[in-house]
Amino acid sequence: MTTPTQKLSDAGVSIWLDDLSRQRLASGGLQALIEEKNVVGVTTNPTIFAAALAAHDAYEEQVQELAAAGTDVDEAVLTITTDDVRAACDLFAPIAEATQGVDGRVSIEVDPRLAQDAEATAAMAARLSATIDRPNALIKIPATEAGLPSITATIAEGISVNVTLIFSLERYRAVVNAYLLGLEQALENGKDLSGIHSVASFFVSRVDTEIDKRLEAIGTDEAAALKGRAGLANARLAYQVFEESLDTERWRRLAAAGANPQRPLWASTGVKDPSLPDTLYVTGLVAPHTVNTMPEKTLEAAYDHAEVTGDTITGTYAQSNAVLDEIAGVGISYDEVVAQLETEGLTKFEDSWAELLQTVRTALDNAR
Repeated sequence: MTTPTQKLSDAGVSIWLDDLSRQRLASGGLQALIEEKNVVGVTTNPTIFAAALAAHDAYEEQVQELAAAGTDVDEAVLTITTDDVRAACDLFAPIAEATQGVDGRVSIEVDPRLAQDAEATAAMAARLSATIDRPNALIKIPATEAGLPSITATIAEGISVNVTLIFSLERYRAVVNAYLLGLEQALENGKDLSGIHSVASFFVSRVDTEIDKRLEAIGTDEAAALKGRAGLANARLAYQVFEESLDTERWRRLAAAGANPQRPLWASTGVKDPSLPDTLYVTGLVAPHTVNTMPEKTLEAAYDHAEVTGDTITGTYAQSNAVLDEIAGVGISYDEVVAQLETEGLTKFEDSWAELLQTVRTALDNAR
């Protein structure tokens, strides 16, 4: 019997696991997910690394070596995290080779404290890429306004990028432009465009969490009927932007030079509201050339009981616009929500980074 995750893969959805640890690599657990549940990539973040360090003794020997060498906490974080990402890149190398670099990708995040400094972000992206030294690594750069030039600069250097923290359609269009501009500069620099890849991580569940909270505060039947609908509508309209970006002379010129499309990636796909189906952001966002990064709980739910019926995005654009219009009609400002989510998202990134630094600092202190 064809599994739901196989059906997702057949429909053009790449399943990437939103988790990584040395234990998962060493135990063969990640390899099993590749073989059994169609996982073809991995994303990481500071919270994931902090949890892995706190939960497993797989890092103990390396931490002791770093402590004995007098390594400071920032360098220790760089060493530990890039070692894990490099090992994961090696594990996924056969998939990367088989898909010409489209999948088999492992993402690592630039220090979010640099998010408002484009030059420093681009420099850190280059350092991460050089340190990992694997063609299937993706460097995560937040899609802040200040981050847009660093996306362009990083792509122009031939480094593949996962653009993260996208909530609004307007910002997504700016991200697409930043990618295309980077490809144009890469072409001028004599880079091989076929080796440059990118995904644009569009966050889903957090949109519903914030808008549903506001709908509940309004308290009318009309507002209640809109619960759990904004996240899908917003993401589906992002896919429309993706399709439109490929139907331009600008893109066709780049494609003729070997460029790869920047695929939409559905992030934040774990359902936060228990009253909603636990596979909502999986089954509702099926379309070709997309990535769905799933926490393990969501992956397990999808594998177990997701009802995959084919493309659930194409042809929904009028309906999705209507949902956002109705939300505006009950008094909720889309622009205000997405701006708040970006601000909160960046704060969460910074808090997660601080948590990771503290976890490593504690481990180093205990080892000294």
